[in-house]
Amino acid sequence: MSPLIDPVSTSATLPTQSPVVIIGGGIIGLVAALNLAERKVPVVVIEKGRLAAEQSSRNLGWVRKTSRLPEDIPLAQAADRLWAGMAERVGSDVGYRQTGIMFVARQAEQMAMHERWFEQVKHLQLDSTLLSSAEIARRVPGGNSTWAGGIFTPTDGRAEPTKAASAIAKAAQQLGVVIVENCAVRSLITSGGRISGVMTERGEVKCEQVLLAAGAWSRRFLMNHQIALPSLPLICSVLQTKPLTGPTEIAVGAPDFSFRRHHSGGFIVTQRGALDAPLTLDHLLIGLRYRQQLKQGRGNLRIGFGRYFFQDLRLGRRWKENQRSPFEQVRTLDPRVNSELNQEALRNLIEAWPAFKDAQIAQQWAGVIDVTPDSNPIIGPVNALPGLVLATGFSGHGFGTSPAAGQLAADILSGNSPLVDPSPYRFERLS
Repeated sequence: MSPLIDPVSTSATLPTQSPVVIIGGGIIGLVAALNLAERKVPVVVIEKGRLAAEQSSRNLGWVRKTSRLPEDIPLAQAADRLWAGMAERVGSDVGYRQTGIMFVARQAEQMAMHERWFEQVKHLQLDSTLLSSAEIARRVPGGNSTWAGGIFTPTDGRAEPTKAASAIAKAAQQLGVVIVENCAVRSLITSGGRISGVMTERGEVKCEQVLLAAGAWSRRFLMNHQIALPSLPLICSVLQTKPLTGPTEIAVGAPDFSFRRHHSGGFIVTQRGALDAPLTLDHLLIGLRYRQQLKQGRGNLRIGFGRYFFQDLRLGRRWKENQRSPFEQVRTLDPRVNSELNQEALRNLIEAWPAFKDAQIAQQWAGVIDVTPDSNPIIGPVNALPGLVLATGFSGHGFGTSPAAGQLAADILSGNSPLVDPSPYRFERLS
């Protein structure tokens, strides 16, 4: 199953030209489109399937600065400010609530990681605080566990993935953005060594600039143009409970579960200590670039070989603009839910906070996360192909930073002063 997304009516007609084309109707591309429209720049957003049907609606909805890489925190801080004004900006509730995020540690080694991060970001003047087990119990009562400690950032929060992208899309349309669903972009068209258009399954759209915001599909799309984007897939399984009282409005992440309040009255729960890592051909091609990540997080990965490998292989890696592309063969990445991981998360959660013992599962889904070797996204131009800008590789952090990431992409496209320093997100750092 996939989460139930607020519906959006989109255009049945594909324009023949536009100054900017955005490939991908996820939340990053939609925010970029909204920003450009507010600057009177005409934009067409082209989505191969349905808006926000992949990771933009399947993520956990966390909006956090805690535990981000220090160089990524300015983007997260800017996102906080933009999330706070988003409902007024788009004229609709996007579910944003600044209720705080807490990470708790069972063992001294886990707590030491939080302490190291806390020291690394002191110069950024965050409101994060280290917690004792007693302080955790005061903020999240009714628990059974004695924790080694924790870290809490009260200005972190949450928003609703199934509502936010739709609200942003509707606001962008009101400003003139044309959004076309169920239309795959097959390839880029160049003239004189720079972007001059895109070829879709319905024909050509002439343009001067392209923003590729295609999430886990970006590597395959660029590969067909001999542009090497390093990213590998991880799959996160998620469950949503039916309405439940629960112990807190704070989102909590433990080593082997996490939970946060959902707007329906239930909770979003996942096994935070376990992600499925299905092997693909790309692991053979670029896997060595992930040695450091594997060394640090091997215990959290459930590596598997099987169905996903062959599905990925059948999609192909080279095609011509007059051929059916992989994006038409698979409109939406809808991986199989790992129900065992979800049940594991729920058992661990009940053991820690017995208030969840009456939890009933309302829905489950899974989503594909595209991860870069340094876990930072790419937001910026491809110097080898003028007119092409990337906003991809968000490594599971895209939704939380989307208001700022999309604006930064729009700044780069329009030549405006960038919202934050874009240098940590340069494509060339990974090439």
